[in-house]
Amino acid sequence: MHDIRAIRDNPDAFDAALARRGLPPQSCPLLALDAARRARIASAETAQADQNRLSREAGAAKGRGDDAAFAAARDSVAARKAEVATAMAEAEALDRELRDALMELPNSPLPRVPDGADETANVEIKRWGALHNQAFTPLEHFEIPGVKPGMDFETAARLSGTRFVMLRGAVARIHRALAQYMTDLHVDQHGLTEVWSPVLVLPEAMYGTGQLPKFAEDSYQTREGWWLIPTAEVTLTNTVAGQTLEAAQLPLRYVADTQCFRSEAGSAGRDTAGMLRQHQFEKVEMVSITDAATGEAEHARMTACAEAVLEGLGLPYRTVVLCAGDMGFGARITHDIEVWLPGQNRYREISSISYVGDFQARRMNARYRPEGGGKPEFVHTLNGSGLAVGRTLIAVLENGQQADGSVILPEALAPWLGGRLTLTVDGTLA
Repeated sequence: MHDIRAIRDNPDAFDAALARRGLPPQSCPLLALDAARRARIASAETAQADQNRLSREAGAAKGRGDDAAFAAARDSVAARKAEVATAMAEAEALDRELRDALMELPNSPLPRVPDGADETANVEIKRWGALHNQAFTPLEHFEIPGVKPGMDFETAARLSGTRFVMLRGAVARIHRALAQYMTDLHVDQHGLTEVWSPVLVLPEAMYGTGQLPKFAEDSYQTREGWWLIPTAEVTLTNTVAGQTLEAAQLPLRYVADTQCFRSEAGSAGRDTAGMLRQHQFEKVEMVSITDAATGEAEHARMTACAEAVLEGLGLPYRTVVLCAGDMGFGARITHDIEVWLPGQNRYREISSISYVGDFQARRMNARYRPEGGGKPEFVHTLNGSGLAVGRTLIAVLENGQQADGSVILPEALAPWLGGRLTLTVDGTLA
């Protein structure tokens, strides 16, 4: 959420940042709401001062036995009290309206974020790994003979509808091995703290990270009022909601492997084959909580953590900086990592790593005390996939496929697969 004081100080810069995201100016209506809110607060304060003065006059009149003056002052006190209540109620309503309006607006891009309206303006900053030069036409993951016995879309559709999958046998074990490999790598080599978190959260948590109110249709809500998390970013980031940390506690670095749930609203007709885009999927999520000075350096570190997962698996990828028009709602800058999928003959997103600044912290009221004292400041937050497990499974299967329909698996998975690194044509590990 934006700071209305910053908008007051520089409305042109605020509108220019929104323009980079393709949005019209918003400072005028926001500042009008802000001015009306402050005017009602001033009216309440004036009426409160009059009420206090008249209360003293009433006390003095009663003390000297002047019943008429006491009655007049008492009536004036009651009138001012009603004025205070009315003005404060109006100020609170305007404050809610202003807060609701601010919650609908996306974060401001960093100056170094490239301009552009969509993914065609994203800028590649890194490419790693040689593309596999298979001497046959590669198949998509769900078409590979060795994969078919362990990837059941028909049963999942009978149970849950479209965009679900049931994994069995060796494929299910490879999927689990990938999640364990990622989590252990982040804990053992990258210094993240592993967290097991709920997948059902209260609305406040979704507001805190920006999924609500704007993106309610993208998530699922139970009849009891809980929301199913679209990513563990929600739970991990909200661990500091409402808290004031000490600077010495930062940075906090977390990782969690959770089920995630997304309605995929607006994605009708996109990636309907296979398990690339699902309503339920597993993701290893990274979250960092930092101070203002180290946020951008932490973003680079987190990007390297996600890239290390792919490098350890020997999967070719490229990293791009998203342009202002293609970034997510809460981001100030985002690196997308795209893995090579031979079956599609293209790179596809497998991780988004975003530096959010204090945008979420202001919504959550999460602060820290600077070293040496001073007024508490909002923490800065970052989040990123490390990685999406299902999409990594797809990449491993497609890049490792052989002409006979088997799949050679990455050496890095050996500890979790009992050393068996071939998915045979009949769907077993050997």
